[in-house]
Amino acid sequence: MHSDSRKRYAVVGNPIAHSRSPFIHEAFARQTGVSLSYDRILAPLDGFAATVREFFDLGGAGLNITVPFKEQAYLLAEDHLSARARLAGAVNTLWMRDGVLHGCNTDGVGLMNDLIRLGHAPAGRRVLLIGAGGAAKGAVLPLLEAGCAALRIVNRTPSRAMDLSARLISHLPEAAPRVTAGGLDDAAGEWDIVINASSSSLGDEPPALPSGIYASDALAYDMVYAPGETPFMRQAQAQGVRNRADGLGMLVGQAAASFAIWNGVTPQLGPVLDDLRRLLQAA
Repeated sequence: MHSDSRKRYAVVGNPIAHSRSPFIHEAFARQTGVSLSYDRILAPLDGFAATVREFFDLGGAGLNITVPFKEQAYLLAEDHLSARARLAGAVNTLWMRDGVLHGCNTDGVGLMNDLIRLGHAPAGRRVLLIGAGGAAKGAVLPLLEAGCAALRIVNRTPSRAMDLSARLISHLPEAAPRVTAGGLDDAAGEWDIVINASSSSLGDEPPALPSGIYASDALAYDMVYAPGETPFMRQAQAQGVRNRADGLGMLVGQAAASFAIWNGVTPQLGPVLDDLRRLLQAA
């Protein structure tokens, strides 16, 4: 098929060179027989809206959005958002329909699918969520919808965790008894699933958490992915946590959900996740 007839997709961020999204979507396309091209776009920090407008003006079919533009993407698609995106206040998937920009947040779906794959479905579990930015915002509603017994949101700046908790409860008042929030010191307790949604693992330091926060057989899950263990995963290992995972499965899962929105077909995650893990370890 001539390249001009392929649907054009891309991921927009700053920085963006590290993104594995082209690898993932091209693998999904081969698997499902969809003809597409998928690029990385580096948007200027003060030029995100113009970048999006130009992409769709030139016939682009869909965009994934990554750091630091998810909240800006929400504003661009504010009149046509999924319920997940509206609660999150953050969008990672954009597409044009009938000349109108639409937005969704598939991060939480990717996270849920990965927790289930790992044998740690959130239903009935006590969940500690570290962070209150775009990644955390995408996760809170799916965690509650999945039936977690308790959700505590903690952040280095406690007021941001409190704001996210208040936003969540305003959208889902019946969840109020299950949701608490505070600073990193308020992470104390025994948690079945501890999710790092902060940016700490992008540096060399794990979040400053109290010790003894992991229940027996708990899962330490870092939304960041790396060839080896992240600082957060090493911190959990030092506390005796056997079950540790990075966010590569979440990355593939959120991409699959975006792909399904755009193309009407849901690809198989397993083979792509295995290939991507091998690629990362060989790099």
